[in-house]
Amino acid sequence: MFSDGALRGEVEIRGRGTEPAFLHELHSTLPPAAPETWHTISLVFKGLVFITIILGALLGNALVIISVHRHRKLRVITNYYVVSLAVADMLVALCAMTFNASAELTDAWLFGPLVCDIFNSLDVYFSSASILHLCCISVDRYYAIVRPLEYPVLMTHKTVCFMLANVWLWPAFISFVPIFMGWYTTEQHRQFRRAHPDVCIFKANMIYAIISSSVSFWIPSLVMISMYCKIFREAVRQREALTRTSSNILLNSVHIKHTSHSAHHSHYLHPDRRPSDISPNYSTFTEVGPEETEFGGEVVLALGDICPSKEASPRKSVNISCDTASSGYCSGGSNKRSSSGQPPTGWRPSCTSAVATKELAKAATELNSQGATLRAAGKSWRAEHKAARTLGIIVGAFLLCWLPFFLWYVTTNVCGEPCDTPDVVVGVLFWIGYFNSALNPLIYAYFNRDFRDAFKNTLMCALPCCFKCWKDTGTASFV
Repeated sequence: MFSDGALRGEVEIRGRGTEPAFLHELHSTLPPAAPETWHTISLVFKGLVFITIILGALLGNALVIISVHRHRKLRVITNYYVVSLAVADMLVALCAMTFNASAELTDAWLFGPLVCDIFNSLDVYFSSASILHLCCISVDRYYAIVRPLEYPVLMTHKTVCFMLANVWLWPAFISFVPIFMGWYTTEQHRQFRRAHPDVCIFKANMIYAIISSSVSFWIPSLVMISMYCKIFREAVRQREALTRTSSNILLNSVHIKHTSHSAHHSHYLHPDRRPSDISPNYSTFTEVGPEETEFGGEVVLALGDICPSKEASPRKSVNISCDTASSGYCSGGSNKRSSSGQPPTGWRPSCTSAVATKELAKAATELNSQGATLRAAGKSWRAEHKAARTLGIIVGAFLLCWLPFFLWYVTTNVCGEPCDTPDVVVGVLFWIGYFNSALNPLIYAYFNRDFRDAFKNTLMCALPCCFKCWKDTGTASFV
């Protein structure tokens, strides 16, 4: 009575396959003009998406290039790769996205077989160059963070230029050469193209699919993931080391201040002890202005007053936390103080304490220098890891955008006809990958404050009402 398809609620539609019965009834009730309307709406929607991605890639990457050129703060070695990457992404938009959008919107290839080969070559070339740029950036960040002592020696201008030259050279060997020589496809596809010059389909053979995808995606992706895993481990290690060092210095300073305060009171209880009994256990050193003397917790040595000379000389005061465990009071200056925790009136150290005091000052100066070095290292660590975080997000976005495409690319070319994919899915995979070229400038603007400020400044200067800003760039606070 009923066929299997009818029992499943499906009917056979010539040229369209099977569809649920309720959808068939819905389509049969639509007026004849409805399919054309939906087709027009679909074309308008796709056109808006394509134009948005293309303009975003062009304008965003142009903004990156102009901002780096205008602002000296952004002219660092890492940003050489960023600028070159922006150029590659702009060329992807100009030479690949535009032709692909034309084919998607017209459902035909309008430019002939020669331009089809040029389009496919440029698509593979610039996409591979963009990926290799990200690989170079990950290597640059690895040396900057994990091996910082080798970084300025290895990452010179010559090295960067050599790496960028290779990034732009090697993709030609997996794009122009095999495509124009006909090595990339099968004999069957070559015959199909000769018979259908209005169709531009990139059909790769298994060998080319594996080699090209390995060179342009899989190997660079493994390098990037490996580099950022090492960077992440080193970042965690450095952060823990800085935190541990800072905590030790803070605790030691608190302990020393406490013992210094206790020893300060011990001197007044035993004023007959000599200053030479001082035990120079110290932690901090801070320069203060002339004539400044502080008692309790920290001790100030007015070095010019320890052994006064006949000739007047400017005095340099140093703030020392010292542990006078054997008692004795470290101080210079003759300020009169009250009896509550202050030295007695007219008290001054004898010259016998000068050697100990100088040793205290010298060691405290070294500690202060170490503290300054630690602060500088912390600042440098934060700057390097902010850049690494931004570039890590860029690599993550790249993998999310291109991984689905390359999985499909390898699978379908290895599997063959049984794994054929609908054209709609193929188009979506292509444009998700293309979207990555427009995404990088957005990541810079959101996660990197220097780029964000440079973008704002450049956009303001690009407006007609702010044209004079271009002339004032040299005096801008950001530059």
